[in-house]
Amino acid sequence: MPTLSRIADERAVARALARMASEVVERCQGVEGLILVGIQRRGVELAERLAVLIEKSEGRQVPLGKLDITLYRDDLQSVGHRPIIGETSLPRTLDGQTVVIVDDVLYSGRTIRAALDELADFGRPSRILLCVLVDRGGRELPIQADVIGLRVATDRDDRVDVRVVERDGEDAVDVVRRG
Repeated sequence: MPTLSRIADERAVARALARMASEVVERCQGVEGLILVGIQRRGVELAERLAVLIEKSEGRQVPLGKLDITLYRDDLQSVGHRPIIGETSLPRTLDGQTVVIVDDVLYSGRTIRAALDELADFGRPSRILLCVLVDRGGRELPIQADVIGLRVATDRDDRVDVRVVERDGEDAVDVVRRG
């Protein structure tokens, strides 16, 4: 029987996002030329929150974009005949910009590989950083996050569920361990 462990509640998620926003600004040496791009689904909401936090601290809005990587997946055949495709929208050209990809969980690295492939179709940023709320280890590809909110060690059969208030009614991070 699966067991659920809450590793972050609303306050812990808020603290992690505040740290992440500060680290993004520090790594990018400000917000000039910075674009935050969330990966559909929950990466979009996290990117929006980071943008608000950065604007509060820096006094400038950060452009936001969103990516749906469905058509760039390396397992698209297993998704089915009619995959549900969300919106991809970018605020401006990526050429010469610093793009921060935002996602909820980093695991195998395959989602990020797909995001990098899709971004390449929209221009050539001067730099790309990866920002994730949860790094759970278990990489299949040589991809690492630059900014991490929480780290948790998981087994292959475990699942990490990120919940955001905009979609799920609460902010939380749970680990579901299969029994």
